[in-house]
Amino acid sequence: MANQLLSTVAYRDSLPEGYARPEHDRPRLADVRTDTNIPLIDLASPDRHRVIAEIDQACRTYGFFQVINHGISEELLEKVMAVGLEFFRLPPEEKAKLYSDEPSKKIRLSTSFNVRKETVHNWRDYLRLHCHPLEEFLPDWPSNPETFKEIISAYCREVRLLGLRLLGAISLGLGLEADYVEKALGEQEQHMAVNYYPRCPEPDLTFGLPKHTDPNALTILLMDPHVSGLQVLRDGAKWIAVDPRPNALVINLGDQLQALSNGAYKSVWHRAVVNAAQERLSVASFLCPCNSAVIGPAAKLVGDGEDPVYRSYTYDEYYKRFWSRNLDQEHCLELFRGQH
Repeated sequence: MANQLLSTVAYRDSLPEGYARPEHDRPRLADVRTDTNIPLIDLASPDRHRVIAEIDQACRTYGFFQVINHGISEELLEKVMAVGLEFFRLPPEEKAKLYSDEPSKKIRLSTSFNVRKETVHNWRDYLRLHCHPLEEFLPDWPSNPETFKEIISAYCREVRLLGLRLLGAISLGLGLEADYVEKALGEQEQHMAVNYYPRCPEPDLTFGLPKHTDPNALTILLMDPHVSGLQVLRDGAKWIAVDPRPNALVINLGDQLQALSNGAYKSVWHRAVVNAAQERLSVASFLCPCNSAVIGPAAKLVGDGEDPVYRSYTYDEYYKRFWSRNLDQEHCLELFRGQH
């Protein structure tokens, strides 16, 4: 029901029923740390070998990194954020036309994560769009705001080019052919989530999204330039805040790159927190293997006489398994470990 959307109400004075997390599963915001060493990679550096080495190191240690000079204009990034916010400020009856809680629907406006399954809700509304091939999905995208299709489609094209470029660098960092990962993933799908986190009356009690890893290959995140909310798990023990940097994009490794790298690269646990002072918007773009792609560790990365860390599987199998669980359960890849 569209009346479940948080963005239909300007502000709530208290947390509605169903959003408060149990005591052991709260953000503990006072314990979150900052990390001045979060990898920041300049993609315009003339030293390509250094860029590849920096990406490789970030993938092995942090599981994510930020990029600057990535080729997407500041003007376009600003337009994406503005039109996204404009969408969530549309009248409730306009947003109701797009509402669905069916996870398999390719274009939908929804709330939380998976309201059909979860027992505690998350303080988030989101617009989910399939983006590739654009000509197939674009006609069904929102036509209100008027500039939505034009701006978001331009951004999708740029993000795809950036993502494929990064996958090439990741392949080389692993010691593989430059096109290995792209070929292994097949004709990649591309999805987008425009996430809206309203001001929250009790941010210590709930999440925008609880801790999770991304089931896809690579996620490119455009953060709100003024409001922090993304946090990542470091060394399996401490949460660190990822503060926005001007014109930077955050690159998250997804589960499929952890599998292809035979566990050398880390699919990062991350979460979104909310605050009482300011609303926040983020735009996550997901590069995903095609459903029929068979994913498994690259043979070159498995030592002689050793078994691969993960068994091979189709992405379709993985994605269905991921959506059949709660978001914050054990790492979905654990279900594919060491089986033959």
